[in-house]
Amino acid sequence: MNFPIISALILLPTIGSLFLIFSKSNDQNNSTIKYVALFTSIVNFLLSIYLWYLFDPTTSAFQFVEDREWLIGIVNYKVGVDGISILFVVLTAFITPLCIISVNNSVKKRLRDFLIAILIMESFMIGVFCSLDLVIFYLFFEAGLIPMFLIIGIWGGPKRVYSAFKFFLYTLLGSVLMLVAIISIYWIAGTTDVEKLYQLGIDPKYQNLLWLAFFSSFAVKTPMWPVHTWLPDAHVEAPTAGSVLLAAILLKMAGYGFIRFSLGLFPIASDFFTPLIYVLSLIAIIFTSLIALMQEDMKKLIAYSSVAHMGFVTLGIFTIQQQGIEGSIIQMISHGLVSAALFLCVGVVYDRMHSRLISTYGGIVSIVPKYSVLFMLFTLAALGLPGTSGFIGEFLILMGAFKDNFLVAFVASLGVILGAAYMLWLYKRVVFGKLVNDDLNKLSDLDKSEYFILISLAIPTLFFGFYPEPLFNTIEVSINNLIEMYNSNLINK
Repeated sequence: MNFPIISALILLPTIGSLFLIFSKSNDQNNSTIKYVALFTSIVNFLLSIYLWYLFDPTTSAFQFVEDREWLIGIVNYKVGVDGISILFVVLTAFITPLCIISVNNSVKKRLRDFLIAILIMESFMIGVFCSLDLVIFYLFFEAGLIPMFLIIGIWGGPKRVYSAFKFFLYTLLGSVLMLVAIISIYWIAGTTDVEKLYQLGIDPKYQNLLWLAFFSSFAVKTPMWPVHTWLPDAHVEAPTAGSVLLAAILLKMAGYGFIRFSLGLFPIASDFFTPLIYVLSLIAIIFTSLIALMQEDMKKLIAYSSVAHMGFVTLGIFTIQQQGIEGSIIQMISHGLVSAALFLCVGVVYDRMHSRLISTYGGIVSIVPKYSVLFMLFTLAALGLPGTSGFIGEFLILMGAFKDNFLVAFVASLGVILGAAYMLWLYKRVVFGKLVNDDLNKLSDLDKSEYFILISLAIPTLFFGFYPEPLFNTIEVSINNLIEMYNSNLINK
């Protein structure tokens, strides 16, 4: 097709934000700015669904590729999608309008500016998943820091400035080495075009250092232990929509980077450093699960659970097994849906009670039954209950791990037990038990917008739990090609 659909997906949210910039109102009650932002994000979501519909899953080649000369011929603006990246584009476009709807209750000041930040951030996130040039990838990858920094720093909680700067410095410093590595790759190979680099390969004598440079960025963004401490602070201080974007999309950019670049460009180094990834992933799974058990703040508990879930993702990626990598991608998609829903569930009660402490709640099942049922569904999906999308990803990751290393898989499986412990204990303390706080009688159940958002997330969580075939069909050929390319590079080293 001649229509530049990828560029349209990247640029449309930014165009929508320009309309908001020229709007004179920053008033919370001005419905026009909300409708402009929502309309833009919905059109982009429909465009992403159309892209998925047009996508040919029988080939591993990049599709809808746009390649334009940029920066005096040194760097090309090159974008496209394959089976690995397209699902993340759809996920990003799906989550964004839900975040915009959620601002009705969670954002109390400078609404227009907040919506501008959300839309610009959507452009950057989609750009990350579509980039086929290392420089373009880096620009999108780092540009996403700016709107999230503003979202936390302006609309966050009491410690928002500290959390915003901690988030910014951790992630920026981790990416400096990646920039040096990209410059080095251009010096070594004479190009930053991802497709050409796949064909040319990287000289094995440089791979270990380059792998570590990319790892320094991806490990912080994932986040892996021990560089994960920025995440709980960022989640606690961020407004609900900010936490949703951070958990659902931003963490997935690093997981995607591990698959696309660490495995794709540096297979020999990836094989060498796999034991390191296994150790760090297992520590993340077990250690942060134990920390989650000790949390009294609901947002912090869910934030630590995200670190544990992403530990499963990195473990599955480096098994270099079809089941492990497929499971990691499905786990990232599932976590994007479920973690978004859990942070929204926390936001619902926080907007009413202005407290995230677990001790504030208890016995609300009879007061807010709709909320309790949906909260239960997402709690069960987070612990990997069969019939939910969370089960598919974790099961495949453990299958891939058992094929590669029994001991690693055994230790990782303990994380499933710990995950059930902290999620069920959270739900029990918040929803069941005696009503010890009389103020809870004033709680109102989900309003129409909250109910719509949570139902919108519940449907794909259950659908892909029972019928994950569309996901498998999309990613299977691309993953097989990646593994074949990886193994052939190891044989020829």
